[in-house]
Amino acid sequence: MSIKVTWYSHACILIQTGDANLLVDPFLTGNPLAPIKADQVPADYILVSHGHGDHVGDTIQIAKRTGATVISNYEIQNWLVGQGVQNVHPQHIGGGFNYPWGRVKLTIAHHGSILPDGSYGGNPCGFLFYVKGKKIYHACDTGLFYDMKLIGEEGIDLAVLPIGDNFTMGPDDSLRAVKLIQPKQVVPIHYDTFDVIKQDPAAWKKRVEQETSTRVALLKPGGHLEL
Repeated sequence: MSIKVTWYSHACILIQTGDANLLVDPFLTGNPLAPIKADQVPADYILVSHGHGDHVGDTIQIAKRTGATVISNYEIQNWLVGQGVQNVHPQHIGGGFNYPWGRVKLTIAHHGSILPDGSYGGNPCGFLFYVKGKKIYHACDTGLFYDMKLIGEEGIDLAVLPIGDNFTMGPDDSLRAVKLIQPKQVVPIHYDTFDVIKQDPAAWKKRVEQETSTRVALLKPGGHLEL
């Protein structure tokens, strides 16, 4: 069975493995581009990359509704438990864990991580998924860093990279990230949600495909691809 990857705009993606629904950074409520409401999205596991409100998003509501296990760093886990979330699994950067559906490893990310109420959110992270023989790297919010080359040495089937600039990598650095990672396919994210991160993804796609062998999948909010 193929793996279905759906982009719900901003940094929120849903990976459906056939065994589990993996929801990353579910910022839906208050997101002007979100094509689905928080009470509609499925989740068996929720992965939170860092503490900012546009990434924690609807984690608490969805976790309480679905009983999903939330995967994040230890600091965010403690905060979520204090908010009444019952099922959590803490990890930290560089650590991986084998779940019934596959494996996920937390990668470094250069960003901030304060939680919505001002609590300390620990270090931000990205996620490297190993699912059904495929490897998916979701960089989440980050600036460019050279160790992306090490991540690329894993042999990445799909990279999910921010291009919005201002808060994350912009188009130029995201292109450099593709060159370091050398994924088979890439999906740009974290753009157009707000005016300050407006971008031209079609222009970015053209540059990537002219300068690398990576294929670019431009998804509209709610659009998906299969691996």
